[in-house]
Amino acid sequence: MSNENRILVTYQSQSGNTKKVAKAIYEAISEPKEIKPIQEAPSLKEYDLIFMGFPVHGSGPNPKARTYLENNTKGKQIALFITHAAPEDAPEMPESIQKFCDAANEANIIDVFHCQGQLSSIVKTVIRFAPDPQIREWAKKDNSKGQPDASRLEKAAFFAKRVLEKQNYPVQGSE
Repeated sequence: MSNENRILVTYQSQSGNTKKVAKAIYEAISEPKEIKPIQEAPSLKEYDLIFMGFPVHGSGPNPKARTYLENNTKGKQIALFITHAAPEDAPEMPESIQKFCDAANEANIIDVFHCQGQLSSIVKTVIRFAPDPQIREWAKKDNSKGQPDASRLEKAAFFAKRVLEKQNYPVQGSE
């Protein structure tokens, strides 16, 4: 079966943040497309372009995400999207995002999008009792409630359209 320009939006999401961003990206794409959790996408062979989303865990990808990126992205056209509880301009974000790119180092990473997502209440409780006082202080200052909000989801849709344009895919009109 030969399908031209097949696009996959796949994601790993525990609290729902990355899934929301994945849906916004998916809805911005008019080409033949699929959306599925990463555990339902064991092979990327049949796709020409893959949007891959992950949450930040401990300042980078969790072990399953890292292994998936290392083992499945070689030679593929990848657009990464990443969610995290920190504000987008937090000083640690470039280093965290780079860890995802490093794990997919044999892929052609077209672009990367990242945005704030709501810190899960379980994680927030755990870090409020962390041994590191800086982490405890960060939990107290957490401003992620309600994220990703509508403006961040719009930015995710714009990211998808920008990636499609870079890859010379037709882009549906802006509304």
